Amino acid sequence: MTEANITINKGIFGLNANFSHRYISDYKKLTKLVDHCKGLGLEVVLTQGTYDMVHIGHARYFEEAKKHGDLLIVGVDSDEKVRARKGPERPVVPQDERLEMVAHLRSVDVVVLKQHKAPKWSLIKTVRPDVLIATKETYTKAQLKELEKYCKKIIVLDPMATTSTSAKIRRLQISTAKSLGKQLTPKIMSTIEEVLENLKR
Repeated sequence: MTEANITINKGIFGLNANFSHRYISDYKKLTKLVDHCKGLGLEVVLTQGTYDMVHIGHARYFEEAKKHGDLLIVGVDSDEKVRARKGPERPVVPQDERLEMVAHLRSVDVVVLKQHKAPKWSLIKTVRPDVLIATKETYTKAQLKELEKYCKKIIVLDPMATTSTSAKIRRLQISTAKSLGKQLTPKIMSTIEEVLENLKR
């Protein structure tokens, strides 16, 4: 029995599927799995992103993606890749936890880490999915046209939640700043007044 068979029978499609079965760290093993699944006539769907602070929009997005095929592979950006794109404060949740959280969503069959220094579109070129799922913000029209070389079909989905992770983080930061301001302002003013009184003396 091949490694791909073991993964399919015990992990991805099994009732006891867990993170150790769903996470594939080696792209060569991923290629074997994908080839095996395609050989069985299964349609492979691929999507990718950060998935920081996994929320209902992510879950709905994966559910919708899974409707377009049989095997859903999700590429998760590494911490280094996220920092390079979104700044030093991101991600909020480290890559190991993000990988595991995504793997625990029922519509996801396989999770893969996307390294920062990997060649452009390396995961897409490795999987060559039957269906690539993307959002409107992910690629330009020219990029989508170029990606058609590696994907049979590309489907662009709308956001599945009213707010993004970035928006949630901004709201949290604003709320924290206001709260700190209310607590610190009286103390700061009191300290300034005390210093001024001492100077007068």
